[in-house]
Amino acid sequence: MRIRDRGKMKWLGALFAPEHRSMLRELARDELRQAKPILDEYEIAEMENRICYAMEFNFPVTISKWEDGFTYEEKGRVHYLDPIRQEVRIVSEDGAVIRIKFSEIVAVEVIG
Repeated sequence: MRIRDRGKMKWLGALFAPEHRSMLRELARDELRQAKPILDEYEIAEMENRICYAMEFNFPVTISKWEDGFTYEEKGRVHYLDPIRQEVRIVSEDGAVIRIKFSEIVAVEVIG
């Protein structure tokens, strides 16, 4: 008589402990990370001009920021440029104040 068991499948559940699954998720996330774009002086000056223009005429902006290997977009109106803390403060549509460091900004788009 032949023994019919699940073979390797019976050990499959034991190998996927919660710690193992979280490590696999972290590895998949690491594969999607991108290097920070290198901006030259012209691109930085152009972004500064767009931010000042949007602040002067109260236009909404979309600021792309790079954080921990990923790019995020923040939308709102430029409220204040803080040269001491080196950050841009924008107010989103729902009224929340968002602070973005100058070093994190990758792209600026003026809407309007």
